[in-house]
Amino acid sequence: MSHGDVFSLESVSISYGTLLAVSDITLAIPHQGITALIGPSGCGKSTLLMSLNRLTDLVKGAHLTGTITFDGSDIHGVDTDLVELRRRIGVVFQKPNAFPKSIYENVAYGPRIHGHAGNLDEIVERSLIRAGLWDEVKDDLKRSATELSGGQQQRLVVARCLSVGPEVILMDEPTASLDPVASRTIEDLVRELSDEYTVVLVTHDLPQAARLADRTAFLAVEFDDDGSRHGVLVEYGPTAQVFGDPVDERTREYVARA
Repeated sequence: MSHGDVFSLESVSISYGTLLAVSDITLAIPHQGITALIGPSGCGKSTLLMSLNRLTDLVKGAHLTGTITFDGSDIHGVDTDLVELRRRIGVVFQKPNAFPKSIYENVAYGPRIHGHAGNLDEIVERSLIRAGLWDEVKDDLKRSATELSGGQQQRLVVARCLSVGPEVILMDEPTASLDPVASRTIEDLVRELSDEYTVVLVTHDLPQAARLADRTAFLAVEFDDDGSRHGVLVEYGPTAQVFGDPVDERTREYVARA
């Protein structure tokens, strides 16, 4: 793997109990820019995404083989600090999960639990500005976050993620529950953030992947003899190549739907 890779996956397979979710994934994700994971339902995109900061550990029966390194270190090493790993690798989920607290406390939550002793007001303001939400909420930071629109809540979640100073943002279909206008706002934000952060994006929206991603990985479903299925990496490369001139026929058939 090249020196510029933030993640390196070598022969990674993930199973839940006896069910294999993804098999033998080897993949390098470079610093900054947007890497999209695309593929049909059941191919393990979200599983693969959540393995990057070990959220799959929280699923009962989950088991991973192979190696995932982050910034050159094995994330499953005995000296890995999970709290620090998940601070450096933030997550934005499909459904906006604003806490039932004020807008201010949503953004201040992360720095507080990480023991930040500095000026929280500055962190909250900076994070909300970076997430493109400050101008809409600055006069009412005590308002409950649950009163915000879906699109505003998703930007608040991004601000909450940014408040702890991550290096990577994992996004699991961040626009799937939003209307087209809010979706485009989030897309614009993701593109802006990719200048500063590494973004790994799972999306079912193929035009979105084509618009946003610098690189795209296509996962397909393979079936075992017993009828169970798992995901495999079919193709990975620059988005223009994956969508415009794919090497594998399975990729060609899938992206033709875009």
